[in-house]
Amino acid sequence: MNKIIIKFQRLTHASDLTLPSYATDGAVGMDVVAAIDRPKCIQPGEIIAIPTGFAMELPAGYEAQIRPRSGLALKHGVTIANAPGTIDSDYRGEIAVILLNNGKQAFTINRGMRIAQMVVAAVTIVAPIEVDDLGETERATGGFGSTGL
Repeated sequence: MNKIIIKFQRLTHASDLTLPSYATDGAVGMDVVAAIDRPKCIQPGEIIAIPTGFAMELPAGYEAQIRPRSGLALKHGVTIANAPGTIDSDYRGEIAVILLNNGKQAFTINRGMRIAQMVVAAVTIVAPIEVDDLGETERATGGFGSTGL
């Protein structure tokens, strides 16, 4: 498994909270917690940004993806509104998680609750060039559903 060093800055309002961390040795996503002062209730259909209490310095060529926690999604319908959320390597502000309650019940977020997972991934930077024609394929311009079910 590939390891890189990422600098994390714990913000003052999160001095008692954990930084992103892996729950198990085989985990790919680091758990991210809510850095809120008091409980926040998310109503069905509501979208809310939850601060995490940290900023970070990703190396160039990497992104961090904010993804839903499967337990919150399955049991409560709480997911990430812009899943996966992307954090660019040049961003230095506090990371926030945009939660969406797709469930039928209100859901309460408490301080320190694990609300998302963060996966760091290498990215490929594209050098676009404009051309008059593209190469031929069997599918060609067949759109949604063109390859069957």
